[in-house]
Amino acid sequence: MSYYILADRFLLEDGEKKGGYLKVENGKFDDFIDTVPEGSEIEDWSGYTIAPGLFDTHIHGVNGYDIMDGTVEAVQAISASILEQGVTRFLPTTLTSSTSDIEQAIKAITEADEQALPGAQSEGIFLEGPYFTEKHKGAQNPDHFKTPDLKEFQEWQKIAKDSIVKIALAPEREHTMQFIKDVTGTGVQVSIAHTDASYDCCKQAVSEGANNYVHLFNGMSGLHHREPGVVGAALTDNNVYAELICDGHHVHPDIATLASEIKKEKLILITDCMRAGLMPDGEYQLGEFKVVMKDGIAKTEFGSLAGSTLQLINGVKNLQKWSGKPLYEIWHKGSLSPALSLGKDTRLGSISKGKVADYVVLDQSLDVHATAVEGTIKFKK
Repeated sequence: MSYYILADRFLLEDGEKKGGYLKVENGKFDDFIDTVPEGSEIEDWSGYTIAPGLFDTHIHGVNGYDIMDGTVEAVQAISASILEQGVTRFLPTTLTSSTSDIEQAIKAITEADEQALPGAQSEGIFLEGPYFTEKHKGAQNPDHFKTPDLKEFQEWQKIAKDSIVKIALAPEREHTMQFIKDVTGTGVQVSIAHTDASYDCCKQAVSEGANNYVHLFNGMSGLHHREPGVVGAALTDNNVYAELICDGHHVHPDIATLASEIKKEKLILITDCMRAGLMPDGEYQLGEFKVVMKDGIAKTEFGSLAGSTLQLINGVKNLQKWSGKPLYEIWHKGSLSPALSLGKDTRLGSISKGKVADYVVLDQSLDVHATAVEGTIKFKK
């Protein structure tokens, strides 16, 4: 199956292309051409912009559902809901909970993926916890924090049928360095999160294989000129990635812009969205905690930010507005940078010949009018 996309503008890795036709063949991007063969099928998006599909590597839930519900229905509903926000790929994300709850969530994600997801496609499971420390716990339940256990992780990976691609932990916990070395040796990415580790401890964790910092500035020790801490370790290492929640609440817009300038293509836009996303203000559940959302901001009863209600398309809009940078540059922090961080950039993340034809149709306000997965339009306004 092949067709051609006609649009006013295409967002490419190195800039923007004005006009022309982009060929899609067998679910993958092909070449740009100026004229199409007679009788060709054309998707006419004159007046619109075509951008690569967004990739949310850290999302717990949305629209009333959460991955920790532990049901196939929840995973499928999340997949469908985020498609309307331009997200074509995601990592279903767990959080710290009991062993049985984590295992049930893993089973549900695996089963839902095997049954075929209706919208955005899963690129593997992200375990956020339970190997954290209490000082920067955020909305993670410290009752379930523990030391990394390779045998436990291997059992989870067995349940997941080897689909766990990332795990977040606090590197200062005992035996963590060997754990990082062991799991990264199997191809699993390790992220640093909910931690009070020192700068040197973080650097050691990176030397053992960790390659990412979860929701930069949140859930970690801050920057000080004599003790750079976790934030300092993230900002001064050009070889590691850092996630950022650009909702204007988790990080001040000017600091978000500064982080973007420093990290460049190593900055990953995420949502950390929980079930209250796309829902009205009120009371919700995040894991074992009650959460109150007011004016779109979700907090636990003890005052901590509880994930976010951000949609990734809005994170892109925000950072582009705050930074004043070209749209294509900021957009790829939500598409290509996530793919690069997971070693999936040869398949995903940008409009390039041979890559999967995941794309988003945007109007002049950057609102999503259609989203395609592997060349098939799955959402259309």
